[in-house]
Parts: sequence; structure tokens; C-alpha cells
Amino acid sequence: MNLRKLYRSCIFLLVSLLFFSCQNEVQKPDNLVLKIIETSDVHGAVFPYDFVNDRPAEGSLAQVTTYVREERSDTTQEVILLDNGDILQGQPTVYFSNFIEPDKPHILTRVMRYMGYDAGTVGNHDIEAGHPVYDRLNKNFSFPWLAANAVDIRTGKPYFRPYTVIERAGVKIAVLGLITPGIPKWLPPYIYENIRFEDMVETARKWVPLIREKEDPDVLIGLFHAGYDYTYGGESDSTGNNENASVLVIRNVPGFDLVLIGHDHKLIKDKVTDPENRHVLLLDPASSARFVSSATITMKRDLTTGHYLKKIEGNLIPMKEFAPDSAFMVTFSADEEKIRDYVSRPLGTFTTDVSATDALFGDASFTDLVHRVQLDISDADISFTAPLSLNAVIPAGTIYVRDMFKLYRFENLLYTMRLTGSEIRDYLEYSYSHWVNTMGNADDEMLLMDKKKNRLKYQYYNFDSAEGIDYTVDLTKPAGNRINISGLQNGTPFDENAWYKVAVNSYRGNGGGGHLTKGCGLSVDTLRTRILSGTDHDLRFYIMQWIEKQKTVDPRASGNWKFIPEAWAKAAEEREKDLFRK
Repeated sequence: MNLRKLYRSCIFLLVSLLFFSCQNEVQKPDNLVLKIIETSDVHGAVFPYDFVNDRPAEGSLAQVTTYVREERSDTTQEVILLDNGDILQGQPTVYFSNFIEPDKPHILTRVMRYMGYDAGTVGNHDIEAGHPVYDRLNKNFSFPWLAANAVDIRTGKPYFRPYTVIERAGVKIAVLGLITPGIPKWLPPYIYENIRFEDMVETARKWVPLIREKEDPDVLIGLFHAGYDYTYGGESDSTGNNENASVLVIRNVPGFDLVLIGHDHKLIKDKVTDPENRHVLLLDPASSARFVSSATITMKRDLTTGHYLKKIEGNLIPMKEFAPDSAFMVTFSADEEKIRDYVSRPLGTFTTDVSATDALFGDASFTDLVHRVQLDISDADISFTAPLSLNAVIPAGTIYVRDMFKLYRFENLLYTMRLTGSEIRDYLEYSYSHWVNTMGNADDEMLLMDKKKNRLKYQYYNFDSAEGIDYTVDLTKPAGNRINISGLQNGTPFDENAWYKVAVNSYRGNGGGGHLTKGCGLSVDTLRTRILSGTDHDLRFYIMQWIEKQKTVDPRASGNWKFIPEAWAKAAEEREKDLFRK
């Protein structure tokens, strides 16, 4: 009798558990519309104001908030808000939280919580901010920060979250995050200490099956901080750790429904065919919150298989059409005022204007000012730098903190390295080979241009000139045979077999741009052995200190180098300069 009662009790318990389990299970809808919104490469554009150029901005997270509110108010759809990295560098807004007030709650942890982000991917400029900054944000963000291919060397597991699963009305949306693996070419190793950046395609091949097996998602989204053009920088589909492998991931790894990318600051809407002959929508919203990617996934459940049939459409939405959200502006008004005060702090006085565009056509005060600071704080023999802006102008008169973000856009450190005279020559030959044409007469174009797009063929921030040596660049000679170094500026002879101390930023010193690797033929491992010292703070920090100490600065070009024939270069400058003026 006791056994019979026990048997009945067990049956009753099992039925009850089954009943309550079924009651608690969320039933998936037969139809659902998902709206996926992506920001990428926001670069600190929190407010609708450009604090660097002291004028209204075309895009901002304040405007994105307005757009997101409108989409969330549409009850016929479920909204997911994603960010694709490079949020920690750019406008003074984030520089201030990163480095000026590092012990206070970061503005982005507060802003992105307010906006209700569901997930984000880490960008290379987020890593650039350094462990103290990105580790703190990774801990304090209200959403998972993803990068499956950023692997913790100590554990062999991802340093950040590899993926996340978001649920809407019982539907599971998995988001796999990947970061460009090119970081070791640009940043000092201590900035990403204990992190190894692995190939994006191989990482996706590993994680997509795991996500499918463990999570069984209804939708799989790729959130990749990597660009569209996998041939950029001379790379190809067979290049390991390709910087811009987003398209390659789609082509080689089946299963993605939607891929959202960034890093290259380009507006892109495309469909890429995967190994199963599915056409995967790819969206890239460029930079500075001027656009967002918006994808609509219309889902209809197949009642036979239980799987969803999906129609996926997307657009790139301009934020200039949306006013800043008033509640957002009120909530963060104190932060905005604090940034205005910070960038308005006077540093000193310039006796004359400096223009970044001048640096395209010869020795210029814009780059020579950076050279002077680099040589002063490094005690190097020779300095290399490039114009990090294309159209920036700093007028004569009082110089403010905001002007330093025009003069030096990035948070690079300063290295002092050992290079031979022949390596210095090779470095310059490489730089000018990407900068100017071989001219046959005075009417030929001087600057290397992409004529289809009416812009420079290569990035101006790789147009390095030198200070500390006297030299000419012969425009009549082919690339690789243009540089003639007559001596050091202090009057001593230049020796191709001698060793020199060279000041160069950390991006270049780690191989960025290829000047030291492709130009000089040095391996990345060799570069590490050539570094004599590095600064503790970013170079902009030291430039500001230097100007404050000088009080009055006469920023003039030293005239240590020039293009020849000079008449040809002058004629080309008069023809071509207007292309780069705003």
C-alpha cells in the first residue's frame, strides 16, 4: 500500500512539474518584426557639438536617442540597439573621462545605460585608451562588451565576452562580436598586455557552431569592428589576421543573418554571399554618429518545422534629420558644460596661423611644430611625423585646449628608436612613394590621387616628413629614388651606416603604415628591440605642456626639406590645394 501511494505521489509530482514547466515556457510568436540599430565609430560624438572645431555637429548620440525613441514607440516591432566600437577616442568628451577625470563614473557608462544599449563590440581605439580605461568600462557597462577573437593569453579564453544572446518575445537573437586583429601593428604591447588578437575567420569558424549548438538562436548577427575592404594595405583574402576581414567572414562561415561592421568610416550597404549561397545583408554607418545602420528583420514562423522564415532589409539613416533628444540634453547638461570649460582653457599664443593642408605640399609649420616638441622631449637626432588632419587650421592668437585636438588627433605615445642612416632613407622613400607622383613636367599632378573618387590615393596621416636632417625630394625621379639627404641640420654629415636616435609616434613605431616594416624591411619583433624609450602619456598631453611652458610660440617651417624642381612643386600646389580646402 505504501509503495502504491509512493508511486502515485511520484506520478503526480512529475505531471505537476511538466505542467508548470509548460506554463512558464515562453511561447514564440508566429510573427515578429525586429528592428536592429547599430552605431559604430562614434568617436566620442555624444553631444550635437564639435568641441574641437567649436561648431554644431552633424551627428551625435543625443540625436541617435531621438531616433531610437521613435523606433521603440512603434509597438509593431522589437528594437535592439548595438554599438560597434571606437567610442573611446575622438572628441574631447571621452578624452576628458578617460584621462582627466579617470576616477569618476565615465560619461559613456552613463550615456549608454541611459540609451539602453543591448550589446557592443570593442574597437581598436577603445584598446588604445589602455587597460585602466577599457577594463573599467568593461566592468561598468550595463551591456556585454564583445570581442571573441581577443583572447586572454593566461586562460586561452576570450578576454571580453565572445557573444551574447538577447531575447525579444521569446525569440533568441545571438550577437557574435569580433575586433580587427591589426592592433599589434599599431599599439605598444603593454596597452593590450595578456591579450592575443586572433584571425576573424578562424574565430568565427570556432564560435558559430558553438553558438548554434548551445543557444539554438533564431537570429545570428555578426557585430564586427573591422572594415569592408580586405585588400586594404596590400592585404588579401589569404592574409592571416586580415585587418578588414568582415566580408571574408561572411564568405567563409555560414549561418549569419545580418552583419554589422565599422572601423573604416565608410557608408556601406551590401549583400554578400555566404557558403550556403545565402545573401547576407552587410551595413556600415561610417563615423561620428552621422548615420546609424537600421535593419528590419520580418520573421514568420514555419509551423511545420518551427523555424522562422526571415526577410531582412536595411538602410543607413542620417542623424541630421533628427533633433537632439531634449531629455538627454537635460540629463547630461552638466557634462556638456564641463567639456566646454575644459576645451576653452587657454594654453598660450601663436604668432601666425598653421594649416594642415600646407603639409601636403612641402615643409610646413603644422608638422614642424610637432617635430619641435618631439625632438625637445625625446632628445632624439631626427623626428618623423605626418599631418594627422587634412583641413585643420589653427589661427594666430590665443591657443586653447580644443586646438590641440586639431593639431594632434590621436592618443599616440612617443617612442625614441634606433635606426641606421640607410633605414632613415628607406623610411622616407616609402613615405613619399605613397604621397607624390613622378612628374614629367610642371603641368603634371604632384599628389597621388584616386581619380575615380577625387581624393588622395593613400591616407595623409602616413605622409611622414623628417626634421633633424636636410634633404630634397626629387619629383622627376621614380619612387624609391627621390630622397637626397645632404646632412644633419646641426651641420654634421649624414652617414648611412651610422645609428641615429629617432622620435616617432607609437603607431608608426609598432609598424603602423608600413614605413618601418615594408619600407625599411624590419620585422615587428625587430622593431621591439629598437625602442629605446616611450612616454607615459599621449603626445597631445606633452604638446599642451610644451606650449604652456613656451607661452608664445612662433610656429614656422624650418625649411629643412623641399620638393624639387621647386617651380614644378609650386605650380602643382597652386592647382591642387583647393581640393583640400573646406
